Amino acid sequence: MTNKLYDVVALGELLIDFTQNGKSEQGNGLFEANPGGAPCNVLAMLNNLGKKTSFIGKVGNDQFGLMLKVTLEELGIGTENLMLDDEVHTTLALVHTFEDGDRDFSFYRNPGADMMLTADEVQDDLIKSSKIFHFGTLSMTHDGVREATKKALEVAKNAGVMISFDPNLREPLWKSLDDAKEQVLYGLQYADILKISDNEIQWLTGEEDYTEGVKKIRELKNIPLILVSMGKEGSRAYYKDMIVEAKPFLQKNTIETTGAGDTFCANVLNYVLEHGLENLTEEGLTEMLTFANAAASIITTKKGALKVMPTKEDVESFLASVQ
Repeated sequence: MTNKLYDVVALGELLIDFTQNGKSEQGNGLFEANPGGAPCNVLAMLNNLGKKTSFIGKVGNDQFGLMLKVTLEELGIGTENLMLDDEVHTTLALVHTFEDGDRDFSFYRNPGADMMLTADEVQDDLIKSSKIFHFGTLSMTHDGVREATKKALEVAKNAGVMISFDPNLREPLWKSLDDAKEQVLYGLQYADILKISDNEIQWLTGEEDYTEGVKKIRELKNIPLILVSMGKEGSRAYYKDMIVEAKPFLQKNTIETTGAGDTFCANVLNYVLEHGLENLTEEGLTEMLTFANAAASIITTKKGALKVMPTKEDVESFLASVQ
């Protein structure tokens, strides 16, 4: 890829995930304030893999927002296009964890600062200076930030920047699932890389079989690389006429799955950055998925994601211990 200032620039939500952390002496549930937000989770993992990243978004000019800004700076993620809102508070999410590690979200975001990003606040040059532009749909739930996202996509497309899309559907944040589907379909039109979960592809396409779902997506847009994350079933890559699958790495000490999909996505983007998107092989895709699955497995043993992403050495060590 051509020489550019950044490997990946992402746009979207940056928030506080309040994750369950035991009970108080009075028997009340305790919650730990973990920095979060899918796009920045992706960037944090990429930074751990030696890539240069930057983030476009908005937080409140409040205690949590300032903490998030410092967190990104400490992780080495660029904050030149992180805006602070004096009127609206930083978005919060309460993460309720089930026994199997899966989770449910309760959002405090009506409005939240991440919704308030406007098109004129998006720095075009930042996107143009990146090899990959990554986005999701939480920045498409409301009109203002939706326009900011659409502007960023046009800038990336016109500048020849590779575009990565992870729908990351959060149903409670949408007026309706019809509205969500409309925006996901819009995002697909720009994507060169699509990371989509098993339940998302079934919802979007109406197909229980993932391969049939991918066929339907490709009828809308021939996306070069489509990744389907299948939770406890592992992951698949659809590339040209190839279907490559890799097993998961299930752990007895899984705490929660927050950030697992983002970790997986980051490792896919890292592989594309190092090998391009033109001539991927079945062997290479297997290597990519295996490494990404391993990294995602590691993050399920930690609370939160943004500040505790594994390093390359962590993943290599883990793979050596299980293979």
